Amino acid sequence: MAGNSQRRNRRTSNKKGATVGSGGQRRRGLEGKGPTPPAEARKGHAKQRAANAKMKRAASAQSRRPSGRGAKSTSELVAGRNPVVEALRADIPASAVYVQQFIDNDERVREAIKLATDRGIPLMEAPRPELDRITNGLNHQGLVLQIPPYEYAHPDDLAAEAFDAGEDPLIVALDGVTDPRNLGAVVRSVAAFGGHGVVVPERRAAGMTAGAWKTSAGTAARVQVARATNLTRTLEAYQKAGLTVVGLAADGEVELQDLEALAGPVVVVAGSEGKGLSRLVGETCDLRVRIPMPGGAESLNAGVAAGIVLYEAARRRA
Repeated sequence: MAGNSQRRNRRTSNKKGATVGSGGQRRRGLEGKGPTPPAEARKGHAKQRAANAKMKRAASAQSRRPSGRGAKSTSELVAGRNPVVEALRADIPASAVYVQQFIDNDERVREAIKLATDRGIPLMEAPRPELDRITNGLNHQGLVLQIPPYEYAHPDDLAAEAFDAGEDPLIVALDGVTDPRNLGAVVRSVAAFGGHGVVVPERRAAGMTAGAWKTSAGTAARVQVARATNLTRTLEAYQKAGLTVVGLAADGEVELQDLEALAGPVVVVAGSEGKGLSRLVGETCDLRVRIPMPGGAESLNAGVAAGIVLYEAARRRA
């Protein structure tokens, strides 16, 4: 009899359903926990281990390649929840989104993961020390976006492709412009007014970073940016190819409305706000042009100045 009683007790204890004192654990266990994360974000998954290995290789392989035809910049990391989300919203090219293990899952994290998943960008989980290392200690807040190296065109290609298409080249060169947002604004204006590309110096100048991509509002995907080892020599090469080099200067000898050269093959050179064109670049220009400013402003930034000149060029070519 005693044995039968014990067997009944064991059967009773194995019954399914809530037990006394469960405190609603069963009810909470039935609540949804959100979508299943991709394999790359699951701890211990083979794809997650492979993704971490790929991240380490990518971080250690970031080295600058020499400039020239097909030259590339180094890859760039965007750190922080808001910057990563904004970059993904702006459709900035990305090769991976790194997510910290056991991250506090707020709205920005969920949006970043959704945007990356929708675009097919790999999600890679990594421990916080690894993210600290690859970002050099920046406040990444558990989210890091990797932007692939930008492949620059060669300056010669911009003019050659315009001539091949039966068009007079319309190119903008930037001299000493270090703000990526100015570069992005110039790229956007070149796209809007039918230009054939932008040239930037290799050193001491803005490159195609996340900030430039964002300001370009997506037009950087269809406007070529070339990198020049020596801007003065590049301008001289354009002159030999038949292009007129026009520099923008507050004290220029020609006013914009009188600049007939805009109707033909031309390179418009814009300097930094305040400093303007460097001496050697200014001496290389065929013409120096001023933009009339009745309001009395001392100078315009490169993005605004280039936009005004490009509009005038498009008007004359229409």
